[in-house]
Amino acid sequence: MDTDGFTTCLWFDGQAEEAAQFYVSVFEDSKLGDVVRNTGATPGEEGSVLTVEFTANGQKFVALNGGPEFTFNEAISFQLDCDDQAEIDHYWEALVEGGGEHGPCGWLKDRYGVSWQVNAKRLTQMIGDPDREKADRALKAMMTMGKLDIAELERAYAGGA
Repeated sequence: MDTDGFTTCLWFDGQAEEAAQFYVSVFEDSKLGDVVRNTGATPGEEGSVLTVEFTANGQKFVALNGGPEFTFNEAISFQLDCDDQAEIDHYWEALVEGGGEHGPCGWLKDRYGVSWQVNAKRLTQMIGDPDREKADRALKAMMTMGKLDIAELERAYAGGA
């Protein structure tokens, strides 16, 4: 087995190349890789894009034009652990660009239907605090939010929200 980790395959209905370019544009440490075209041995138009390899934020992906049989849902999501509010703000807007939708508690769907959790590393620390009152205040505050607001989470955690 390859010791460089896993490659995530994302199934699209004709948008594999467009999606790969989108993700590469959103994340640093990203690049497009090999594009495999349909030779006629598989369903689809000969010469059309079958797969696109890409790296986004250092993670390996393959975008596959598999057809309309399968679509994305919230059962699988990608969690982005952001260092600060500027990162949260960036991903919260960039990932919905072009037709995505914001959701509750830091969740969103991009224009392809892929679910993302735009999380604050600090929130993870807060909710892991052994002081359950502080942790619960942070969790309750998070439950009222769309985009996470670190300053508001900190206020709740400290007992001031």
